[in-house]
Amino acid sequence: MSGFGANPLRDAADRRLPRIAGPSGLVIFGVTGDLSRKKLMPAVYDLANRGLLPPGFSLIGFARREWEHEDFAQEVYEAVKEHARTPFREEVWQQLVQGCRFVQGNFDDDVAFETLKDTINELDKAQGTGGNFAFYLSVPPKFFPKVVQQLKKHGLADQKADSWRRAVIEKPFGHNLESAQELNRIVHEVFPPNEVFRIDHYLGKETVQNIMALRFANTMFEPLWNRGYVDHVQITMAEDIGIGGRAGYYDGIGAARDVIQNHLLQLLALTAMEEPASFDADALVAEKTKVLGAVRLPADLGKETVRAQYAAGWQGGEKAVGYLQEDGIDPKSKTDTYAAIKLEVDNRRWAGVPFYLRTGKRLGRRVTEIAVVFKRAPHSPFDHTATEELGQNALVIRVQPDEGVTVRFGSKVPGTSMEVRDVSMDFAYGESFTESSPEAYERLILDVLLGDANLFPRLEEVEQSWRILDPIEEYWDKNGKPAQYAAGTWGPIEADEMLARDGRSWRRP
Repeated sequence: MSGFGANPLRDAADRRLPRIAGPSGLVIFGVTGDLSRKKLMPAVYDLANRGLLPPGFSLIGFARREWEHEDFAQEVYEAVKEHARTPFREEVWQQLVQGCRFVQGNFDDDVAFETLKDTINELDKAQGTGGNFAFYLSVPPKFFPKVVQQLKKHGLADQKADSWRRAVIEKPFGHNLESAQELNRIVHEVFPPNEVFRIDHYLGKETVQNIMALRFANTMFEPLWNRGYVDHVQITMAEDIGIGGRAGYYDGIGAARDVIQNHLLQLLALTAMEEPASFDADALVAEKTKVLGAVRLPADLGKETVRAQYAAGWQGGEKAVGYLQEDGIDPKSKTDTYAAIKLEVDNRRWAGVPFYLRTGKRLGRRVTEIAVVFKRAPHSPFDHTATEELGQNALVIRVQPDEGVTVRFGSKVPGTSMEVRDVSMDFAYGESFTESSPEAYERLILDVLLGDANLFPRLEEVEQSWRILDPIEEYWDKNGKPAQYAAGTWGPIEADEMLARDGRSWRRP
């Protein structure tokens, strides 16, 4: 920067200076939903509180409710009070509320979209948003095409020379490859691919980004990160809750489509990919797409994949009903609430190393982790009794909760005999850094406003992920029905048998 008005003390390369969004606004469709109330509105406030939003930032809510602007502002206020991560400050709130507007209407209501257009024009003048708006579709996927087409019809998606319009879409991106391609076609007819941001909130988590730092900024791990040293990799996302009130959404989709297709395959891609040439979006996508393209399904889907449903059981001291007894679930439903699959990556680095992915509801506890399990020592000078309590070395990246990294290795037990036993070394984010981690949605919303696509899965990745999962879903559809596991346990015995056949066992997170 040069010339009058540039700050000579502000160095663009200074990492301590945060990137602040330029003049812009956010339109949330489905603003009365849970996601909006618990995550999006609090994240917007937290960004404002951290000084990362422009002074004239605007927030427009669009929903069916008959609200005035003041009612909407009150709703945002209550959501912020209850769910914001940072302390409430009246002056931040007063500045934010000036740009809050509400538009009432259905998605096929042309008048409402004209009102939205007028509201955006009014905010451009009043708040100085510069015509830059992101449209966040916090709505059920079946409404995506309608909303996008309405934005086109009313000229709301038009990119003017010096301003931008962006679309933000929540998962699921389709329910198989064909529907994902159709959805992408509809969205890209209206918004250019570089202005479409698909949200996978897992990629916004600090710990997920730390996978790259851990691997590529440290020379102690990367030399071991291959088939010569790694025995297998386990990627787990466990929830301790049931489907709650989401029967309408969940039944027919299931755990594999809900979690493996996006979150777990993304974690696999980050764990297995080669080092990108740089950390920009194109280089990252190129490496992740290569890995997903090299993923190979097992030859015997009957033996190397497991799907199951939770049955009644005890969880957290309370009796839990089985999936088929939940309100709104068809007693004949074959939807999976637990899925485990074995994949291999056919390239030089990983040939022959299995990646075991599992996810489920009503499991032992809520946890997401990646465990890289190393091979046993090729020769042990110790006698068997000295090492019988020794497992395999493992590097475990905990994505949530208690974010951090654990290294497990053998150590001599104090005493006169030579006995080796497993110990763990722990790094926890909460203890090592005074800065608290921003919520994933803070990072992602800010990146949308900055136009930074690093942490968003691209079209190619979404389609590759469906190519991996579709054959498994088709096999399940035609063969048998889900196994059962008691609520509060770690899944069905069939999943334990799947690993036992390979001489391995699941980690207890």
